Amino acid sequence: MELITHYHYIAGITIARVFIGFLFLFQGYDALFNIGLKEVTNTYQARFRLKGIPRLLTALAALFTSCSAFICGALLVPGVFETIALYLLGINLIITGIGFGMNEPLWDTRHVFPRLALVLLLLLTPVEWHSLSLDHLFFKL
Repeated sequence: MELITHYHYIAGITIARVFIGFLFLFQGYDALFNIGLKEVTNTYQARFRLKGIPRLLTALAALFTSCSAFICGALLVPGVFETIALYLLGINLIITGIGFGMNEPLWDTRHVFPRLALVLLLLLTPVEWHSLSLDHLFFKL
């Protein structure tokens, strides 16, 4: 029992990291390979055009959010460059929040807020709790 008590923080953080990694990985994969960037951009541009947002800005935001979700999600699952991935996903969520907020001021946060909570949890916990990762193995972080 003492062993479990000693490592439950590490296990909890590892579960959170792997879970959020898969969420972002699948989201990015879907946007890049199933839906396609052109369709993602078209979906948002329909409403953004009415607000005067240029298509190029919408396309860049779609590219960044889709690619960062896919790549950073893939990095989080094994725990490689975890901190950088979490910062990029934080930026991803800020861009997503701005986009949803511009489209609909009282938008449903049920998909974004849990991701934000997990990203913040992982960023705010002590580095010692992140020891079940490739970062810890390779870089002794």
